Amino acid sequence: MAEEDNIQTAPEAPADTDTVSVTADAAPAPITAVTTPSERKAAREQARLAASGARDSRSAEERQAERDAVRRDKAAARRRGREQSRAKYRASEHERVPTPAREHVVGLKKTRQGIVVSDKAAKTITVRIDVARPHRKYKKIVRTSMTLHAHDERNDARIGDTVVVQESRPLSATKRWRLVEVVERAK
Repeated sequence: MAEEDNIQTAPEAPADTDTVSVTADAAPAPITAVTTPSERKAAREQARLAASGARDSRSAEERQAERDAVRRDKAAARRRGREQSRAKYRASEHERVPTPAREHVVGLKKTRQGIVVSDKAAKTITVRIDVARPHRKYKKIVRTSMTLHAHDERNDARIGDTVVVQESRPLSATKRWRLVEVVERAK
């Protein structure tokens, strides 16, 4: 009888297909017989988690507290970055040379200089005003143009002329400017 206690037998492989086997990499888990598909699925999931070590031992409150702390740190870093960029922008404002802007003063009419692109209408010219100014954020020179209709009482201006126009009362549906002078004639 003593000899029988010392003899170790190899465990038998389970014969039925309803049991769950554990991979060689994972720690051996007790093999139990399960009968329903949902129990088999739960057992497989439990074995997978045990094999990967993915189960977090922290509680949901601890994980949420860690997420909140990370969120607070990121928000503080964003605030610091914004403050630095604002300080840099304020410092660069003092270095900039102010460009002479034509601001509207009450009692003075706006004047613009442009090139005549059309003189086909009677007593009306179409003037293209070219504008080049630095982009507010990127500081690249952005070139734009606008066209306006101006009243030319004597039909003096021709296509290609450089002219100065001045704002006036509405003269028609589209005319709000008058020709002041022809600065340079087209060649």
